Amino acid sequence: MNEHDSERISGLLESDGMTNVDSVATADVVVINTCCIRENADDKFYGTLSQLKNWKTEQDGRQILVAGCLAQKDRDAIRKRAPYVDVVIGTHNVHRAAELLEQTRDGRPVTEILEEAILDDHTMFPSALPMRREISYNAWVTIQIGCDNTCAYCIVPAVRGKEISRPASEILAEVESLARSGVTQISLIGQNVNSYGRDLSMSARAAGDTSVKPRPQFAELLRKVGQVAGIRRVRFVSPHPKDMREDTFLAMAETPNVVEHLHYPMQSGSDNVLALMHRGYTAERYMKQLMQARAMIDDLAVTTDVIVGFPGETEQDFVQTVEVCAEACFDSAFSFIFSPRPGTQAAQMADKFIDPQLAVERYERLKIVLDHSAVIKHRERIGRIEDVVVEGMSKKNPHLTTGRTRQNKILHFSSPESLRVGTYAKVEVTDAARFHLSGHLIEVGDAPTHKVRIAVSSGN
Repeated sequence: MNEHDSERISGLLESDGMTNVDSVATADVVVINTCCIRENADDKFYGTLSQLKNWKTEQDGRQILVAGCLAQKDRDAIRKRAPYVDVVIGTHNVHRAAELLEQTRDGRPVTEILEEAILDDHTMFPSALPMRREISYNAWVTIQIGCDNTCAYCIVPAVRGKEISRPASEILAEVESLARSGVTQISLIGQNVNSYGRDLSMSARAAGDTSVKPRPQFAELLRKVGQVAGIRRVRFVSPHPKDMREDTFLAMAETPNVVEHLHYPMQSGSDNVLALMHRGYTAERYMKQLMQARAMIDDLAVTTDVIVGFPGETEQDFVQTVEVCAEACFDSAFSFIFSPRPGTQAAQMADKFIDPQLAVERYERLKIVLDHSAVIKHRERIGRIEDVVVEGMSKKNPHLTTGRTRQNKILHFSSPESLRVGTYAKVEVTDAARFHLSGHLIEVGDAPTHKVRIAVSSGN
């Protein structure tokens, strides 16, 4: 979601006459789009902000804009710690970025935070805003904003607001427009995508349409997006296990353009910890859904999130998490040590906090299991022919091309020719590591049709 907001801000600034530059040293405006999910993001933000103080004073007219979740939550703290910041905006008024920068050119800073999305304005889902996509063949498409869950560790509902679904007709119109512009991969995003449409159906019933059932409409949306001409891959992040329904798995299985990848956040394998987290499901229910998904969707890759050291986690709770992770054998996992976020219920459980050294030790033990599962899953793919979309040259080896499979796996491969980003190709997997696959090119498929961004410089 933050990446998508960054694309919007970048597009707005370009439309206002600015040009993207590669170095802060040559910039006139620096935008920091913040996240407040974990404490290390906060630390990194304030460290960067401190470094920018000297940058700003070195040249007249330089400006700093801070946006995103941390800006929404800590507006006053940002002003106090960094009064030299020109603009502070929250999560609901990204559309005002260019206007407010212009407004503060006289040196008077401004803070503008909306407490909730504007329901009767295009700014709630500003698909009409200019966009500067960093991945040319892929487009993020927002299907909902906000979240109605009460996960004890999560600050998102406080900074993103209540859950609001976007009408399917608007989503499809945007996808069709993107397809016409050459985009071939759509990533549907929301805080809890598989509850999409529940609020729309409830509103319809409240308005008198009793034929509408009060249920999520995500499966139907997946099918419709997957049928848009020109779209070859449909991804989505992130679903919530408590809201997962069989119809979503069926839509994934029966819609060829929906990829075989499911990011399915588990968070813990202990029922005790899951209850403390307010996750709304048990480890047994999670595993039943996981087995159902793998049975219904051929060649499915499953990734997850796991929090270690949540307040009150006992050694037995942790061992249960390790056991569930081993049984699940995830393709990869994002594991984190619990970080208390001010404003969440978990932050008030200080009497149950886990000793930091113990949390680190548990994290390392879990990582061994997760890494082992990832290697197993990757080795199973050796000898297979994978469909990949080219992402560019390998960052570590300029002689290799990097692509991404339908299962969202990075595949580095040798190619006798340079392949443009967005090209589809078939690659044979010859080796596997923890975080990537290796292989060689078998066949070049469809060339990309998106427009190429050309750098333009002015001169005398």
